[in-house]
Amino acid sequence: MNLKRICSAAILSLFISSVSAQMPVKVTGLLKKEKMTAVKLFKVTEGKTVEIATAVPEEKGKFGFLFYPEYEGLYLIGTGSAVAANDNYKFYFKGGEQLSLSILESGYELTGKLNSRENTLLTQWHDLVFPLEQKAVNFMKVQSTFVDFFPQLEDIAAKSKTFLNGKSSGNPKFDQQMKAYMAFDMAFYAANFINTPRSAHPSLEEWSPYYSTLKAQDFSTNASALYRNPWGKRMLSSLVMINLRQHNVKFEGGLAGLRNALAYLPNDTLKGDAILDQAERCRSYNDYKELIDTYGKYVITKSQKKRNMDILAPLALLKPGDAAFKFSYPDKTGKTVTMDDLKGKVVLVDVWATWCGPCKAEIPHLKKLEEEMKGTDVAIVSISVDEAKDKDKWLKMIADDHLGGTQLFASGWGDLAQYYKITGIPRFMVFDRQGKIVTVDSPRPSSPELKALLEKTLAK
Repeated sequence: MNLKRICSAAILSLFISSVSAQMPVKVTGLLKKEKMTAVKLFKVTEGKTVEIATAVPEEKGKFGFLFYPEYEGLYLIGTGSAVAANDNYKFYFKGGEQLSLSILESGYELTGKLNSRENTLLTQWHDLVFPLEQKAVNFMKVQSTFVDFFPQLEDIAAKSKTFLNGKSSGNPKFDQQMKAYMAFDMAFYAANFINTPRSAHPSLEEWSPYYSTLKAQDFSTNASALYRNPWGKRMLSSLVMINLRQHNVKFEGGLAGLRNALAYLPNDTLKGDAILDQAERCRSYNDYKELIDTYGKYVITKSQKKRNMDILAPLALLKPGDAAFKFSYPDKTGKTVTMDDLKGKVVLVDVWATWCGPCKAEIPHLKKLEEEMKGTDVAIVSISVDEAKDKDKWLKMIADDHLGGTQLFASGWGDLAQYYKITGIPRFMVFDRQGKIVTVDSPRPSSPELKALLEKTLAK
């Protein structure tokens, strides 16, 4: 078969370095839809779907993928988007599998004889819950109300209890997780049905018995487990909304509403996700600051901190009197120095790099300024944005050129540059004794205006 693969060398090279001993996954498919459209391959990252490849079907609908899986677990193939659950279907890959399928107007079917036992079992499960998926997720095409959905939900919930009897894929890792996948699907479809537009909505008293078993806490004790599921974060948010209604908790906006929601999330990492969801809705820096001052301790993981900075940077006005960015970087000895450590000093920050000619041209002037400010409450902090691979070069230059002040290493253009919107260096910034911005684009040391500005700030 001539496969049209847009699972290109870029995808292969992305994964092959970490899984060089792994076998690739080969997907061959046939799109049986009236409208020919691209077929996409998605991975699951922290409870969200991320598109990693696209295949354009041939005239007769043939398509395919060849890729090295980044992890063992769930992937999706379908004609939908990364933000919607409809028209995308879950498959399990660890490497070496062959998957053959036809994508239909609604749903899919496996073809051929080489499909893995994991994907055969997933398909059997999908066939059972497909009516719920269609009504709960594909609601724009399949009209349904609680009158017909609730009886079907109860029937399939009962069948799910015995679905795995006598069934095994032979893969212990998959078999261990399959029950969790099933529980997630049932909860997702039930919650999505309640929280999407319908021509008729049930009262709380009319909800079917299955809803009394749904508890956000049951899905939020372990972040890694939730993150393995596509739309995991969306499902958890929907369950929290359902539990709030079940417990007659009055809807509130802002911090009060967030506090109510967090009570249903025992895991700190998942609390951090909910807090950042709220932060994305902030329209002012003051609203954001109030939120983070209250709940910022839950922003824990590396990806959460990056997401936090992506939210914060556009909101930061960087005007005089605003709070400085609370950086935290190692000095030349490896000791961590933070902005808070410098409270009580007037701080001059120099953002530079060893490769920057204009930065190096300012060094003699900076040394002279440092000598003139000796004995005052001025702290001079030079922050290098050299890449991590050039750290030894940075250390050598500090020693060879006898660089003074406090020398810190930021390991590239990261959070500091993003926060202060720095696109060129050198950049000099001045902060007062309380850690407030005086200016984020001050005169350079070669200008007498900088010394005057420091003296004026000291005098306040």
